[in-house]
Amino acid sequence: MMQEFKVALTGDFLNTARTSAYGDIGLGLLDATPFIRYHFTEEHIPSLSDPTYFSRLYSLEVKPEHIADIDGLVVLRPWIKATAFANGVARERLVIIGRSGAGYDKIDVAACTANDVAVFNAPSALTHATASSALMFMLALAKRLPEQERITRQGRWDLQPDVLGSELSGRTLGIVGLGASGRELARLIAPFGMRLIAYSPHADPAQAAVLGVTLVALDDLCREADFISLHASLTPDRYKMIGAQHFALMKPTTYFVNVARGALVDQSALVRALQDRRIAGAGLDVFEVEPVPVDDPLLKLDNVIVTPHWSPATTDIWKATGRATSSGVIRAAMGQVPDHVVNPAVLDRSGFQAKLARFTQNRV
Repeated sequence: MMQEFKVALTGDFLNTARTSAYGDIGLGLLDATPFIRYHFTEEHIPSLSDPTYFSRLYSLEVKPEHIADIDGLVVLRPWIKATAFANGVARERLVIIGRSGAGYDKIDVAACTANDVAVFNAPSALTHATASSALMFMLALAKRLPEQERITRQGRWDLQPDVLGSELSGRTLGIVGLGASGRELARLIAPFGMRLIAYSPHADPAQAAVLGVTLVALDDLCREADFISLHASLTPDRYKMIGAQHFALMKPTTYFVNVARGALVDQSALVRALQDRRIAGAGLDVFEVEPVPVDDPLLKLDNVIVTPHWSPATTDIWKATGRATSSGVIRAAMGQVPDHVVNPAVLDRSGFQAKLARFTQNRV
């Protein structure tokens, strides 16, 4: 006799037509598993009658009623705060939360552990896409792509000398955070002949050396790098880790790239550095406030390239991430621990083990 495993996916996976906004997100795997039933959280589904939805997209939250009657949750953007567990229902039934992506800074992991809920993510799905996005920004900034496009559209070929770009070869790349995407950027950049340095306190020096990367202090990285690319995960101690004092150390020719998290940077200090031409320019996929307000002074600058927290998101990545999260859900639905659990302390808790054990019969 199979034990039904009930799953909720946050409604921001859908469009206003209530179909997947991103193509293949792994639902086929869930559809093919007879003991899994799933639905989308209604409150998080965009609606044509709600013109404020997309301005609130990054502040959506999971509430107690969303997890009151489910065994698993797959979350895209909404926050999961301790208040989501306020009524204690999750402790009795909810087994796993799957984060569709790598970052889980919007999930209160400690609260999940306290309520015997395992949190897993898809850490490798976005590794290459994030690194290649950083490389895209670097090339576009170095070649001065926005300016070259602008004068072409204006028919101002007489301004060619004013938009001369530069090469990556012979320059120094400073990588902040030598985790998976930081290491992948080092691999991708190898043919360009750049000098590679990195600030990453927990990195293995031997592993860095294999990649041709020299580990340095953050201040030294800011002084020496011609391109700085952020790849650190967001933790409380890294909030606004790049501030005015760091931009003051950079060369006027330095380009700054952030494909990690906006809150790693003091954005007002970055704006001032760009306005004063303290640095040459920036490529940003993430912002301190998202969506970034249309009247934000950052968007008025001509030396910054911006994308809407979306550069790594491709059809290939959505498919890979969807399969990874769906596979984790299926493992839990068979009484097995998903891969890539980010709060391993929960695995030894009797409450979690008891909840997971309810589904071991589904392995048959």
